[in-house]
Amino acid sequence: MRITLLGTGTSVGVPMIACTCKTCRSNDPRDKRLRVSVLIEHGVKNILIDTSADFRQQMLTHHVTHLEAVLYTHEHYDHIAGFDDLRAFQFLKQKPPICFASPETARHIRRTFEYAFGAARQAGGGLPKVEIIEIDKQPFNLYRLSITPIPLFHGTLSIFGFRIGSFAYLTDCSAIPEVSFPLLKNLDTLVLDGLRPKPHPTHLSIPQAIDISKRIAPRITYLTHINHEVMHEKVERTLPETVRLGYDGLAFELDGSA
Repeated sequence: MRITLLGTGTSVGVPMIACTCKTCRSNDPRDKRLRVSVLIEHGVKNILIDTSADFRQQMLTHHVTHLEAVLYTHEHYDHIAGFDDLRAFQFLKQKPPICFASPETARHIRRTFEYAFGAARQAGGGLPKVEIIEIDKQPFNLYRLSITPIPLFHGTLSIFGFRIGSFAYLTDCSAIPEVSFPLLKNLDTLVLDGLRPKPHPTHLSIPQAIDISKRIAPRITYLTHINHEVMHEKVERTLPETVRLGYDGLAFELDGSA
């Protein structure tokens, strides 16, 4: 199982429009952050977590020529905005990916992209013909992988992270409920929200993320959903050895059956 971080930035990305801060003007490629998304390659299958607002660019950058499934964490725009571009795979006569989402997220996608679910007056350039399967907290199997939804709090919003084998992806969270910690035992690699050094009402700060990483105790934690207050080279020097900043294009391989 090969995992690639396609985007590690906050909802506005880095650099941010009109900003002239040091991070936004940085020449370090690790300070260029698209909106968050993850590609999981398992055998001949490609699974995506979230169709970000930069979905098209991410697919082109990483030469993704097929996509079998999408797992949605929640309904915020930066995580679903690329939904319409799923139709590109249909243009190439491919079977559209199957999408998995909580009932709340599925309703939001159907409402936001209502033209793709029966409301269009004409097909025009083509419509995404995508099935959304509603999921709850129960694990499910997908292409011989066991997918475990991990309940999280994103401010007052209840959302999902996902565990797949020895890997867990927990973006956009401000807290992890106690019921979720047993689901995160014996991880090799954790990707965890770490927005900025200062506290935030709907995201983990970097110090909070470090504390949670210590409790979960994976081999390595990569922080994601990082804003422009974080300059990669400077901030990473301050982190514990087992906590690193994620960056766009970071890839690693893991056992999907663990």
